[in-house]
Amino acid sequence: MKKKNFYVFIIKGVLIISIIITILYITKNNNNTLKQLPTPEITNGIRGEQFGIDKNINEETIDNYLNRNDSVYRDVRMLIDPGNYEAIGGDSYLSGFIAGFEVVPLPYLVNVSNLPEDVGDTYTGNTLYTQTENGKYIANYKESLQILEYLFPKDKYIFLICGGGGYAGMTKNLLTALGWNENKIYNVGGYWYYEGENKVEVKNTSYDDVTYDFWKVAYHNIEFDTLHLIEK
Repeated sequence: MKKKNFYVFIIKGVLIISIIITILYITKNNNNTLKQLPTPEITNGIRGEQFGIDKNINEETIDNYLNRNDSVYRDVRMLIDPGNYEAIGGDSYLSGFIAGFEVVPLPYLVNVSNLPEDVGDTYTGNTLYTQTENGKYIANYKESLQILEYLFPKDKYIFLICGGGGYAGMTKNLLTALGWNENKIYNVGGYWYYEGENKVEVKNTSYDDVTYDFWKVAYHNIEFDTLHLIEK
């Protein structure tokens, strides 16, 4: 009986070791199959000079870089932006997004400036940070940095997108100024120009009036009333 139990113990041990080796092998292979990311490089022309959109990973190529376990995907538009983006051919409503992207509105992170004149004013409420006239970013709440680090993990590659590319560029500027590695952040550009296969429609024209299925959106709201204001 003891001899039989000994063999059973050995067999179970071998099976456990085999399972562990298999899991490690699969994990290693999955990590190895991730496509090598090019170093962020600003594209030519106004898209690069004005918005900082990436040359290699943008609206035309982002489908090749989705679903990576070493990356996070952030759409930095508001669900409904007070700005008149229809005036420049866009949409003030978040009418759709790329699958895998989660929404973190840039206007809640830092005050927005230098928008096209036709757009007018955007959100002017509370923000985690204020950008001063000399370009410095000042925290408005004790939790400001903690929130940013949670929503934009420093140990991940970060893909940013918005409507036309401007908010994404502003977000990258904010993060890099606060210590994020600029070589791990990509400004993908604007959803308005995306024609890939991973589009999720939010604008709904199935009924008599136009509605927006915001319930489809993975949305990160910031409840400023629960935060601790820094006295200045």
